Amino acid sequence: MGALFLALMMLANHDAQAKSPDDESAGKLAKVRRIYVDILTGGDTALQIRDLLMTSLQRSKQFLITEDEEKADATLKGTGSDQIFTDSFQSSEGLNAHSQVGGGANGSARTNGAARYAGMTIGENESRHTLERKHEAIATVRLVSKDGDVIWSATAESLGGKFVGASADVADKIAKRLVTDYAAAKKNVKP
Repeated sequence: MGALFLALMMLANHDAQAKSPDDESAGKLAKVRRIYVDILTGGDTALQIRDLLMTSLQRSKQFLITEDEEKADATLKGTGSDQIFTDSFQSSEGLNAHSQVGGGANGSARTNGAARYAGMTIGENESRHTLERKHEAIATVRLVSKDGDVIWSATAESLGGKFVGASADVADKIAKRLVTDYAAAKKNVKP
């Protein structure tokens, strides 16, 4: 009986110490101090988003951004895209009405018959063609620990703003979300 009790106590202690994947990820995120931002896939615009991400994360004053991947606690990887395109809108409206009445000649060659004709036409057509220039950026990133585990991920998209471009807005959104999640992880992680 004593052996069974001891085994149950050990099992209960083991279950209490087991962490959920979220707890384990939060624990690893809370320990990140130095981040390497890897080259994002997606072409030249992704390189610009990478630079903007590095700037936004550095400005947050929560992390050290390093150019040396070996020194980093975690690596930010992912993809980014920044596109400028033109949307074309075309619409057409119209209203038309036609009516005609006829007549003819009546009688012989010596008498002249009366001819009657009437007509009515109403019409209105309106056509619009609008071109709208749009700027759209999107980035999907993940923070990967040294042991290869994804400990945080995010996606952000933007159509740009009045004072900030779409790529800069995406980088700021990702940096703010990482800082918020990092602060929550540090607060909730038990020593």
